[in-house]
Amino acid sequence: MTSGDSTTASAPSPRLLITLCTYNERENIERLIPELHDVAPDADILVIDDNSPDGTGALADTLADADPRVDVLHRAGKQGLGTAILAGFREGISRGYQHLINLDADFSHHPRHIPAMRALMETTDVAIGSRYVEGGGVIGWNWRRHVMSRGINLYARMMLGLPSRDNSGSFRCYTVSQLAELDLDRFRARGYAFQEEILYRLRRLGSRFQETPIVFEDRRFGESKISWRESVAAVWILFRLAIDRVFRVRVRRDAGLADTPAE
Repeated sequence: MTSGDSTTASAPSPRLLITLCTYNERENIERLIPELHDVAPDADILVIDDNSPDGTGALADTLADADPRVDVLHRAGKQGLGTAILAGFREGISRGYQHLINLDADFSHHPRHIPAMRALMETTDVAIGSRYVEGGGVIGWNWRRHVMSRGINLYARMMLGLPSRDNSGSFRCYTVSQLAELDLDRFRARGYAFQEEILYRLRRLGSRFQETPIVFEDRRFGESKISWRESVAAVWILFRLAIDRVFRVRVRRDAGLADTPAE
């Protein structure tokens, strides 16, 4: 497939698209995709690969050639997790899916949680796989990562007015029609802060959130891509979004309008 292009099936698209954003995940996706099919046989899977040096994209093409439910979107290089997820959103919107699930491609998010997440979509707009509700948890982290994750989630809740406990994880199911209401070109975050930004922007639309417990398991193969530089950048972007939130609240109050849910 050509860079920036993906194939489009001629048959009517199913209700669910699962997106996997990959960079050097060859060892994982060959095992992950069959497990996704086991729990969601009706779903299409879109691999969004940033020209992985380890050949993830080429392997994904091979898997796609053998299974019409698998497709690949090739990008020219590493452009950030946020932009990869947005690319998946655009595909989900343009193809007319009802729901879209995004999860990490390294088995940190186990497919076994998908059925519970899908069940929530009967009564909510966004189902959040949460490490921080009863029944959720994390396996394999040191204390520094626990502190960093807890801190960024508390910061996001306070600064952005988000009601959910886990705002930094990417394991979620979205209602595609609500994603279509967003201006995807206005997103500020290119990296991991995207997770909080999408919740903030959806909350401003009035989207309903529900959390379902998941156990986050540190990756089986490969190396983590989270760095302290990325964490600092996330804090800064969330601060800028908080300023935007305060400004919007003041403008609406001065105009005598009711606050939106995230405000």
